[in-house]
Amino acid sequence: ALGQRGAFRGSTVWLTGLSGAGKSTIGFALEEYIVSKGLPAYCLDGDNIRCGLNKNLGFSDTDRAENIRRIAEVAKLFADAGLMCIVAFISPYKEDRECARKLHENAQIPFIEVFVNTPMSVCEQRDTKGLYEKARQGLITNFTGIDAP
Repeated sequence: ALGQRGAFRGSTVWLTGLSGAGKSTIGFALEEYIVSKGLPAYCLDGDNIRCGLNKNLGFSDTDRAENIRRIAEVAKLFADAGLMCIVAFISPYKEDRECARKLHENAQIPFIEVFVNTPMSVCEQRDTKGLYEKARQGLITNFTGIDAP
């Protein structure tokens, strides 16, 4: 049946938190673990979404909402096909995450939201791209945790 692999039904695990919180690290580790157990899984994060599907979007409120909407749609499709879809995005707005949840609920697909609660000081220490420093200098605007939710 569509969306089932044996007794397994696809679902989405939505990881949210600050940049550098460890969302992608957790997401890819979870993907690897699930696959090692013989179940299909795929992790969506900024590197595989923002560089392709959503490369035309910026970081305005409107673009952020559209980014999350598209990700939610893709996650729902993956889960409907029987995959465990792991989503690792900052996704700071509750309204956007609720839309993602409702999209899944309407399709009767399990949706689990996990807040990766990492102190900002730790996130900044992990920041190899220097994004927090650039945001503090005003070189990057609408940066979650600095000048945006």
